[in-house]
Amino acid sequence: MASWEDVRRIALALPETTERASYDGLPAWRVRDKAFVWERPLRQADLAALGAAAPDGPILGVQVLDLGVKQALLADDPSVYFTTPHFEGYPAVLVRLERIGVSELTEVITEGWYARAPKRLAAAHRALQEPSDA
Repeated sequence: MASWEDVRRIALALPETTERASYDGLPAWRVRDKAFVWERPLRQADLAALGAAAPDGPILGVQVLDLGVKQALLADDPSVYFTTPHFEGYPAVLVRLERIGVSELTEVITEGWYARAPKRLAAAHRALQEPSDA
């Protein structure tokens, strides 16, 4: 399904997005220095908490607007979206990159961008995306 090249292409197509390594040296994409999507391999504590349910393969962390959106994504498709105790109470989900289609990936990355972008920048981008009444 989706790949890291898809993540990179989608994220960098959004206004004022930059790619910069996170503190652990892994790729992360930011809007005005606020991370909204990042590579997030599972750590030992994650593996211990998830046990047999721990996925293998590439994992993407994505910012979401709020905890309600997070819960909706987790409930909607638990084969794609999941979380760990590390993200408890934090508006972000983990995504099994190999199980998400490019169209859905585009949507979740774009929504992550909207969650972190400054309000004026987000509003200007939304205005450009809306069809005109011509």
